[in-house]
Amino acid sequence: MSLRVVFMGSPYFAVPTLGALHRNFHLLGVITQPDKPRGRGRKSVPTDVKVAAVGLGAPVAVPASLAGPDIRGLLQEWGPDVIVVVAYGKILPQAVLDLPRMGCVNLHASLLPRHRGAAPISAAILAGDEMTGVTTIAMDAGMDSGDVLLQRHIAIHPEDTAGTLHDKLLAPGADLIVETLVGMAAGRITPVPQDHSKATYTHLLTKEDGRLDWGRDADYLSRLVRAVNPWPGAFFELGDERIKVWEAVPEAGTGIPGRVEAISPDGIVVAAGEGLLILKEVQAPGRKRLGAAELARGRRLEVGTEFA
Repeated sequence: MSLRVVFMGSPYFAVPTLGALHRNFHLLGVITQPDKPRGRGRKSVPTDVKVAAVGLGAPVAVPASLAGPDIRGLLQEWGPDVIVVVAYGKILPQAVLDLPRMGCVNLHASLLPRHRGAAPISAAILAGDEMTGVTTIAMDAGMDSGDVLLQRHIAIHPEDTAGTLHDKLLAPGADLIVETLVGMAAGRITPVPQDHSKATYTHLLTKEDGRLDWGRDADYLSRLVRAVNPWPGAFFELGDERIKVWEAVPEAGTGIPGRVEAISPDGIVVAAGEGLLILKEVQAPGRKRLGAAELARGRRLEVGTEFA
């Protein structure tokens, strides 16, 4: 199809959509975030989208800001029919939104208006949703508030983590973008305004979001463990160590929140504000993941130990 498209995105979640645009349309160019220092050596690392775009031979721009005349001049030079945005990481100025004749289309990893914002996948798990999905919207000046174009539903399974759910949404998201652009070009899609009264919001996750608050109920804590896996990771404090929790399940029972109530081959049983949380897989600083029972033996934990 001869539709002229500019793509804007940054993390790996956006890469399958970039590939789908390259295969199905005329990809004019890619805009992504500048390289950032990462890791212990603080080495400058490009975004996943930049790496993929270079591999495809697509022109790439990495502006520090979208507000300057340079990037607007580049977009005018490219002359896209539509701009597709997937997890770019910055709000688009009105001048950019108004530039393409078909507007700007965003792919969001939730069933909007639920879970607008930066971490919709984690938010859906933490909220206990049984269903999530991907949504394409006609972008406006708000945050994920534009009219809905198409949606696709995906079930959340009890064992899903943010990582597994992220991966489940990759292919449906890329397919939905292609379906949306083809439908828009053919005049087959009628935008539907979101019910803003039903909107919920998420925020960009930080490491502190993984802290286990033992005063919360065990069901919530088990969802939190899944919602922040693989990043930033759930954790509690044992002395001066921050212990990560990679797997935990709730069960009925009572006790003093944060207190170890039992230790068995299945794991470490810790009381929560309501119910018990069985820690199954954990990780001490600088060590590999291991069964919680093995950690208990190595640290000589006993019933009555209290976690912070």
